[in-house]
Amino acid sequence: MTIRHKSQVRATDAAPSAEANAYFRRKLGCETDPSDVYHDMQHDLADFVVLDVRSPQDYARSHVPGAINLPHAQITAHRMQEYAPETLFIVYCWGPGCNGATKAAIKLSDLGYPVKEMIGGIEYWEVREGYPVEREAVIS
Repeated sequence: MTIRHKSQVRATDAAPSAEANAYFRRKLGCETDPSDVYHDMQHDLADFVVLDVRSPQDYARSHVPGAINLPHAQITAHRMQEYAPETLFIVYCWGPGCNGATKAAIKLSDLGYPVKEMIGGIEYWEVREGYPVEREAVIS
């Protein structure tokens, strides 16, 4: 007797092409990746502000060059008033297992700022892609 297994991939039908296209376009409207950010930095196209939303200690250990450290809990209307409303923010935290960047993106979008999450965070930037980082003295 042969046991036939049901396809897990096909258990749910694929979305129609137009629906899938709209979904993936919306997805790219909310996220970017280290490769795109690095490319723009290397080609003087970085017309955005990179926010590292981890703790100051983690930021000091390693961060994207030029990134500003602003833990997500400190994002407030008062703190952000120095930025023009059209400022695009690229937010990141540790990596896929961290939702700090998502929390920061919610706060920034609540305040009316355009924002994209850098998927993969510092883990993908530094470890997986090997892009340069800045470090500061860490005081224990």
